[in-house]
Amino acid sequence: MARPKKNRRIGEALKARLLKPQRKPDGLTDIKGDELEAMRLCDVKALFQEKAARSMGVSRRTLERILDSGRKKVAEALISGKAIKISFPEYVTFK
Repeated sequence: MARPKKNRRIGEALKARLLKPQRKPDGLTDIKGDELEAMRLCDVKALFQEKAARSMGVSRRTLERILDSGRKKVAEALISGKAIKISFPEYVTFK
């Protein structure tokens, strides 16, 4: 049996929950709110992973896994012309 996911804190609610290309999308990629928050903290705010992990309430290694997963999903969606849906699982809480 898998361990339950530790609560992860994210900073702010999003204005959009679905982003799609101008033409008809070729599918849907689901990005979780914690993946988006990890990318926001590390890529947009340029925080080091250690500080971003503390902000989210997870370990640095967990943040690294979340970040890798989110970046792969975004890259796949952009290259393949897929829509991006942002979801917030129960283990994601707002600060």
